[in-house]
Amino acid sequence: MAASPYVEIDVAGTAVRVSNPDKVYFSARGETKLHLVEYFLSVSDGLVRALYERPCVLKRHPDGADAEAIYQKRVPERRPPWIETARVSFPSGRHADELCVTGPAALAWAANLGTLDFHPWPSRRADPESPDELRIDLDPQPGTGWAEVRAVALVVQEVLDELGLVGWPKTSGSKGIHIYVRVAPRHSFTAARRATLALGREVSRRRPDIATTAWWKEERGERVFLDYNRMARDQTIASAYSVRARPTATVSAPLRWDEVPDVEIEDFTLATMPARFARVGDLHAGMEDAVGDLEPLLELADRDEADRGLGDAPYPPQFPKMPGEPKRVQPSRARRASSEDPD
Repeated sequence: MAASPYVEIDVAGTAVRVSNPDKVYFSARGETKLHLVEYFLSVSDGLVRALYERPCVLKRHPDGADAEAIYQKRVPERRPPWIETARVSFPSGRHADELCVTGPAALAWAANLGTLDFHPWPSRRADPESPDELRIDLDPQPGTGWAEVRAVALVVQEVLDELGLVGWPKTSGSKGIHIYVRVAPRHSFTAARRATLALGREVSRRRPDIATTAWWKEERGERVFLDYNRMARDQTIASAYSVRARPTATVSAPLRWDEVPDVEIEDFTLATMPARFARVGDLHAGMEDAVGDLEPLLELADRDEADRGLGDAPYPPQFPKMPGEPKRVQPSRARRASSEDPD
């Protein structure tokens, strides 16, 4: 059998082998694996910054963007010696050694595995249990459009400004907007999730017509869901500069706040993002100089509970029952059960 074709590229002094470089990853556009590698390297300054020292799940599409994805937590045992890892543990007692990006060669190596999306933890490998990054995920529900997503993002900015926190927006590359807040790593995931829920509730109070934190889909309506559970432990979202498995090869693009009112998801693709990056650089580069504190949001959560009776909200179904969590039962099902109870 003939050996698979490959090229070897030099990445900051490290040789990285790219197998089948001409394999088409985006069939509608003709872009190949090598195009993907070159894209990641063109934005590597920003992408390494977004992933640096964070345990990272890889969303791989080894058969191209049209094919089924593989979410890979554990890095392959057969890997170059310069690939770094971060160990994380799970409630089951098991653990995983996940990719830990510290330089651009790891990006090219991951791209060679078919990685389109990088899903980093909001904490660093030195202390995986202490998040240093709040992530607000704005997820439009059916009947809600991109205009509503942008409008809700601006309300998030308004609330953060009032609390003395700095938000860093980016397109998700798919259908929503993500907003990051750098915070001191002094709190648990439980506290970070509670803070994110309090922020979402305040946003939904200001714009109840287009924003909601309702966990159950039957209660969300045609509104933008502020997914507070993205801050639950072991939950991740696609990083800045990740490529999404869409026919148009859109990417997750950091934004200035003044771009939000007019931005479109399709403005940023694997083909167009390198020129933008060369022009504006990494718009999230200043995040490390804007470290805030969770206390204002935790105080807001305390007021929600004391004054409004708003305690915790449901966790995702794979989580064990958490302290203070309400019944994890779909509201319509709970109502039916109550009406059928003979007592």
